[in-house]
Amino acid sequence: MVKPKLLILSDLFGGQHPEWINYYTNTLRSKFEIQYYDVLELANIDASNLAEADIHKQFLNGGIDKAVETLLKLETDKITVLGFSIGGTIAWKASLQGLKTTHLFAVSSTRLRYETEVPNCEIKVYFGENDPNKPLCKWFADLKIANTILQGQSHDFYIKEKNASLISKEI
Repeated sequence: MVKPKLLILSDLFGGQHPEWINYYTNTLRSKFEIQYYDVLELANIDASNLAEADIHKQFLNGGIDKAVETLLKLETDKITVLGFSIGGTIAWKASLQGLKTTHLFAVSSTRLRYETEVPNCEIKVYFGENDPNKPLCKWFADLKIANTILQGQSHDFYIKEKNASLISKEI
């Protein structure tokens, strides 16, 4: 039997399979055929000599749109997507533009707070309670978005093994 496909979109820092991604892939590979994407590569951003703020700026100044465009060319089948931080935002926007997403899991994707349109798929978002940029409760209610707020956690909670285990169980 063919396993469904799961796309994993990295966070702002990308990299070829950062170590923390293994917390997810080791659990999820039994259920899914996994395709990992470094969002820096999707956006054609060379971050080798850039600070975090500069990388973020590159994404805001066309990088998100470029990553969405690239992803739409690469993926044409039905998929489940797990996106971290900016990766979740890219997945959301790509899903609005035709990515055949059945389920979208966005983790610490704080830029979603600016979104007013919802992709036509099952959606679950996760945020750390102490992340100052997480959407307000009104956003979740207005858009009818299922969410989990992890108590006592900050933006990068997803790189911790115990949190990865919790999220992976819901996918």
